[in-house]
Amino acid sequence: MNETVKNVLRRARWRFRAAAGRDVYVRPDVHREVVAVGGDLASGYGAWHIVAGSLTPESVVYSVGIGDDVSFDIELIRRFGVTIHAFDPTPESQTWLEAQALPERFHARPVALAATDGPLALYANASEGVLSHSALTGTHTRGEAVEVDGRRLATLMRENGHDHVDLLKMDVEGAEYEVLTDLLRSGADVRQLLVEFHHRFPEIGPGATREAIAALRGAGYRVFHVSATGREYGFIRT
Repeated sequence: MNETVKNVLRRARWRFRAAAGRDVYVRPDVHREVVAVGGDLASGYGAWHIVAGSLTPESVVYSVGIGDDVSFDIELIRRFGVTIHAFDPTPESQTWLEAQALPERFHARPVALAATDGPLALYANASEGVLSHSALTGTHTRGEAVEVDGRRLATLMRENGHDHVDLLKMDVEGAEYEVLTDLLRSGADVRQLLVEFHHRFPEIGPGATREAIAALRGAGYRVFHVSATGREYGFIRT
């Protein structure tokens, strides 16, 4: 089955879930030419989509939530010559990163993006072998908490000497709702935002994502892309 057919089926399942009240169905607000970056290079599955022509070597790029997949980051460096500021505090991710041969323009810090500065408790994924951790407890997590260092986006920008972020990619396993609220409250200058929403977690639900999208739209962000699974969104500030 080719990728186009797979995506048609994924979108059909997404719309079915939304019609049943178990998902959020959103169409893009604006049309932008997009470029798929990262993921599986053969099929394109798992790629993030950015606005074409939106990055230069001088662009400030923050990539939050690395795990054991830096395909997005490496391709951004290769295609656009950007410097990546990556953040992931999970011990397994740090161990994996230390074993990789990464380009000089990839800079990783063992810090969690959070709504407040200070210690943060993270819980391992319920599935063995999955590196992701979550600040939320529930059916998707297991075991005892690991304490990590949390930072607000405004704090990270100040520490890095950045007055804006051209592209922020965020996959933070359910913490995105509080982080986005803090981002908007702080007035941080983020020009393009890629976020995976986790309303599939029973502890969150679709309502949280609807509220987050409404808040982003109210702050001048517009949806330019939604993945075939309905989980990954691209926003651009207009």
